[in-house]
Amino acid sequence: MEQRILNYRKYIDELLQQDGLDWEAVIREHLIQISFFQHERLIHLIVTVTFALLEVIVIGLCVVSFTLGVGLLALGLLILLIPYIRHYYILENEVQKMYGQYDKMVEKNKL
Repeated sequence: MEQRILNYRKYIDELLQQDGLDWEAVIREHLIQISFFQHERLIHLIVTVTFALLEVIVIGLCVVSFTLGVGLLALGLLILLIPYIRHYYILENEVQKMYGQYDKMVEKNKL
């Protein structure tokens, strides 16, 4: 998904350099793509928050009564949480950039 959103945003940046396009059609397609990426962003937010809550709970268990199993579980959740946060960060920032692209498309459509 990360590569897809990056490639799509670059493609739209290239379109924004052009003139004489059917901007209404491009805008419609862009809004559809934004909705797909927003859905993906929401799913990853839910997963990331769930893993963060589980990590906090397991760290609490470590504080109350540490065992090797609980410690390994905390470490495993932390190892999974870091890539989830990174991926969500990329999705969030790219969707925000797509909003800016949309604004530029609307301006070009008015010309």
